[in-house]
Amino acid sequence: MGAGRIILSEQKLNLVLDRLTHQLLEHHGDFSDTCIIGIQPRGIPLSDRIVRRLGTLGNLHNLQYGLLDITFHRDDFRTRNEPLKASVTKIDFLVDNKKVILIDDVLYTGRTIQAAISALQHFGRPEKIELLVLIDRRFNRDLPIQSDYAGMAVDALDQAYVKVEWQEDGGGKVRIYPSKEDVK
Repeated sequence: MGAGRIILSEQKLNLVLDRLTHQLLEHHGDFSDTCIIGIQPRGIPLSDRIVRRLGTLGNLHNLQYGLLDITFHRDDFRTRNEPLKASVTKIDFLVDNKKVILIDDVLYTGRTIQAAISALQHFGRPEKIELLVLIDRRFNRDLPIQSDYAGMAVDALDQAYVKVEWQEDGGGKVRIYPSKEDVK
């Protein structure tokens, strides 16, 4: 297995996270009518970091923040060869008439976001849904879904695999591999 090419180092990753946080503050102010929903499982490390930064940079400590499992809303959940492992959805508020910011690590085909929108409808009818992703793979969409906030756009071949590697201490990096089989 190759190590993969680093496309976002830890230092640049932190700058990107700060930029995304400032963009959210610019567009949503005090978040009085906005909530954040992290898509399980891979969107949670990113959404946790964004929420912490919003608390620090925007002095916002009472954000409505939830975690959304989409396992059984995916259009391919019955075609898997192995049993699915669902995560726990943790949303203790309604999204009726709120602006919702969905957060995920990589936007690829758009199918994860479609499933998230479907799952989110069980918690009310949002005024608006926006999407924040760390990596936007622009030319690989199966569905007409786009990000409102993106840390970085990546133009990669279909078989290439983008992996976000988070570290416990808050750091991390993003690598691109020639294919998913090269990731370990």
